[in-house]
Amino acid sequence: MEQNLPHLKSRLEVETGIGTFLGDKRIRLLEAIDRHGSINSAARFVPLSYKAAWDAVDAMNNLASEPLVMRIVGGKHGGGTRLTDYGHRIVALYRALEAEYQAALDRLAASMNEGEAGNFAQFRQVLRRMSMRTSARNQFAGAIVALRAGEVDYEVYLKLDDANELAAVITRESAETLGLAIGMEVYALVKSSSVLLMTDREGRTTARNHLWGKVTHIHTGQVNAEVILSLPGGKSVCAMVTRDSANRLELAPGTPVCAVIEASAVILCV
Repeated sequence: MEQNLPHLKSRLEVETGIGTFLGDKRIRLLEAIDRHGSINSAARFVPLSYKAAWDAVDAMNNLASEPLVMRIVGGKHGGGTRLTDYGHRIVALYRALEAEYQAALDRLAASMNEGEAGNFAQFRQVLRRMSMRTSARNQFAGAIVALRAGEVDYEVYLKLDDANELAAVITRESAETLGLAIGMEVYALVKSSSVLLMTDREGRTTARNHLWGKVTHIHTGQVNAEVILSLPGGKSVCAMVTRDSANRLELAPGTPVCAVIEASAVILCV
């Protein structure tokens, strides 16, 4: 009979408004990076594909207040990846919370096993988490540092980190619905197809956002290429451009590139 009693197993996740920021798989990836010093070895250990591992690292770095993972360029071992001090603290905090969470669930399960097992299904339903999912490849979190109200629209400026800001233009009605205010943290979504790339530092565009960085990865398909830029401060931007455009710009890892984003292409959510 004992095997039929309900057992609650913790699966701690740290959610943001745009999905999971930290979960068991991402924590195991961070721990593997710390152990192996290589994203390739860490990805095999989790397991994840090499691209999925880098996507997860980029997402975590973009949403965290400080980078969790840093790339090491060159050196006698040819470079690699490592956890920052902040990354080590985040992993330790997650594991400590996970242990406390499991202990609480063990106590709850013991109570349920003493006569309240009939409420188990209802309890599980109450605990089910709802999260918004998005197809936008670029997801940022930042605090509002400036608001400029117009007759029909709002200009919203977000501080992504000490090196980068992002401007968005939304309708006045949307700004009022979201209840935007200075200092408020919001999430900014940008589809990779809305990101243009420019290598000419003298080039001028009408776009409000010009984020300079360096190419770290290029995933080339038959028609398009996915280009990942690393920004100062540890965040990244993904752009989807045609393969011909990537070749014409002579993009390669290490190439300085500007991600050009129209303010109207930035979607805000709270």
